[in-house]
Amino acid sequence: MISLTEKGGGTFNGIKLLLCENPLPPIDAAIAAAVAEVPHGNYYTEPYSAPLRRLLGGQLGVAERLIHINAGSELILRQIFERFGKQVHLLTPTYPLFPEIARRHTETRLLPELDFAFDLGELVIPEGTTLAVIVNPNNPNGGIFDMSPLPDLLRRHPSTQFLVDEAFIGLAGQSVVHLVPEYLNLMVTRTLSKAHSLAGFRVGYGVFPESIAYDLNGHNDAYPLTRPSQAAAIATLEREEQIHARNAQLRVWTNDLAEELRKLGVHTFPSQTYFFLADFSPHSAEAIAAELSRHKILIKPLNDPILGPGYMRVTTALPEDNARFISVLREVIR
Repeated sequence: MISLTEKGGGTFNGIKLLLCENPLPPIDAAIAAAVAEVPHGNYYTEPYSAPLRRLLGGQLGVAERLIHINAGSELILRQIFERFGKQVHLLTPTYPLFPEIARRHTETRLLPELDFAFDLGELVIPEGTTLAVIVNPNNPNGGIFDMSPLPDLLRRHPSTQFLVDEAFIGLAGQSVVHLVPEYLNLMVTRTLSKAHSLAGFRVGYGVFPESIAYDLNGHNDAYPLTRPSQAAAIATLEREEQIHARNAQLRVWTNDLAEELRKLGVHTFPSQTYFFLADFSPHSAEAIAAELSRHKILIKPLNDPILGPGYMRVTTALPEDNARFISVLREVIR
């Protein structure tokens, strides 16, 4: 099971580079919308978050009946793996939840010597695969895939369900949501926790073939979101231009942080998100993380036995926190 620290460390008073949380707070309009709903907390939301589904359907160009909303995308992912995860194929390294909740899984390795890039046109789906998972942009390295080979994969493997997890699509990458109505074996999941800074509000959604969406909605709480969460989500989605501007700033901070690590002799890999992989070899990522924690800085060793003990996922914080991290790290690795 993923540790509680990995799940958040919500009361931690320090610098958190551990998770893929957005270091920027929700936009002002989201906070105001959430606060305005608090006095009405004695009432449920509309069933199945109908106003949010309506907004998403219009923005994505898909029918509302294909959308499922839940309190965070992890719940949706667990539902999908429960239904289709008998034999899963993953592109690794990947989101650590996936190998944990797959009943069995095979892997296509993304290679550091190729900067973890991979041509999906070369993806081989093993016989008997019930669920193939593509994370775009990929976690933990932050790179993106060219998704143009996906329709051919869907046609060649009609008995395999394909899940495209677009948790970070608000930062970069080519969405495939528009393909869902055309293919019965394509599912797309998203979250407002990342690019939209709403992790604590717990808003996740997915676009599914109609029968799957109907099943998920039928076996879920009819009121999956709190009133403040739904209001914050709607206010944020109505102001995507602000989110895009903030995300551009995040990428600047991320690139600056990676450059500072390279000055210390740390190898960093390309990313189009606000996190990236770094190889601290010959140092141990576990040892570095343990020492940093003594200075109230939390960071995540990758713990991938194939890549080796030096790998760490680094998420940007605010510039002043990044500067503190670099200052302490310089002493730790010295």
